[in-house]
Amino acid sequence: MSTSGIGPSAELTAAFSRAVDSKSTVRFIKVVISNESLVPAATIPPSGTFQQDLDKLVDVLEDNIPAYILARTDKPGSDWLAIFYVPDTSKVRDKMLYASTRNSVTRSLGSTHFTDSIFATSKDDVTGEAYARHLRHLAAPKPMSQREKVLAEMAEAEKQAADAYQGSNARKNHLSGAVVGFTWSPDVEEAFKQLVVEESSKLLVVTVETPGETLKLVSFEEVTAEQVGSKLPPSEPVFAFFGWPHNLSGSVPREIVFIYSCPSTSPVKHRMLYSSGSGSVYRTAGGLLSSIDGASPLATRKVETSDPKEINKTFLTNELGSSSTHSSSSSIPTRVGLGGTDNGGGVSTEAQRSVKELTQQFSRPRAPARKRP
Repeated sequence: MSTSGIGPSAELTAAFSRAVDSKSTVRFIKVVISNESLVPAATIPPSGTFQQDLDKLVDVLEDNIPAYILARTDKPGSDWLAIFYVPDTSKVRDKMLYASTRNSVTRSLGSTHFTDSIFATSKDDVTGEAYARHLRHLAAPKPMSQREKVLAEMAEAEKQAADAYQGSNARKNHLSGAVVGFTWSPDVEEAFKQLVVEESSKLLVVTVETPGETLKLVSFEEVTAEQVGSKLPPSEPVFAFFGWPHNLSGSVPREIVFIYSCPSTSPVKHRMLYSSGSGSVYRTAGGLLSSIDGASPLATRKVETSDPKEINKTFLTNELGSSSTHSSSSSIPTRVGLGGTDNGGGVSTEAQRSVKELTQQFSRPRAPARKRP
């Protein structure tokens, strides 16, 4: 907003300094614009509480003429309230003049003295009852944007997920004896064993069944790298293992690629469940591979996406091609989660990281085939 260039007169500066120093002898200072300067028009002492004294402004203010009121509140430390009174019935020139000067009032007299302000267009806006409504409005929860609501939901879901995992006993998985977050159902285990020893291009998709947090088979079929994205649910998180014959590395003709797909439209609680358990699923797969002769190695770099449609041959090549190194069939990968680590008790740091980091992961889909830094 443009400013008028009008500042406080020496008389107003002195009057306000005395009022600040006196701490109790002044309740209101009425300020008006006169001869292109801010001047004190009246000084009113306190006679009751601040809200009671506000009702006296009805007799101090005029119906059609703007004014500023510097008001000392009852708060400790002698905080001041700036009231900018510009009636709707004022002349247009006066409205513009007072509107363009109001910032100069508090700035010139010392912004640190003023902890609140009120914009009034009628006398009804500066009564004790109106000020009480103003305080209730300040104390009420602020309206949240859709993004802020999502962040709040994620924070609550994160807390619930962390509490649930920390409060539950760690379970022993029958596949490797390792402490994990999810149990593999027999059909998922069997499909995985078949996937890793074949030579074809096949995709195993699993979901987490609750209660019980058990991996459930969704599909197991032959697909090409170009078809992988179309085989993943567009609005629900899943884990997938893709047996991919490729020539990205001369020593690794076929790899098992772990895919964690979590669309941004997924329910928040589902996101938390899957993100906190993705590390354990990946580690368990690595442990199972170590017991299967002739199994294709598990790619050490996982594929993670918030937009399953982006996964195709180009995307997989970009994700795995430049740094694709396979894990030894006798070792278990240690990089887990969405950039986090699993603590071995079913509680990954994923479940405890900040909402900001979660938003970066899921707030919007990445552009197709773009490498993450």
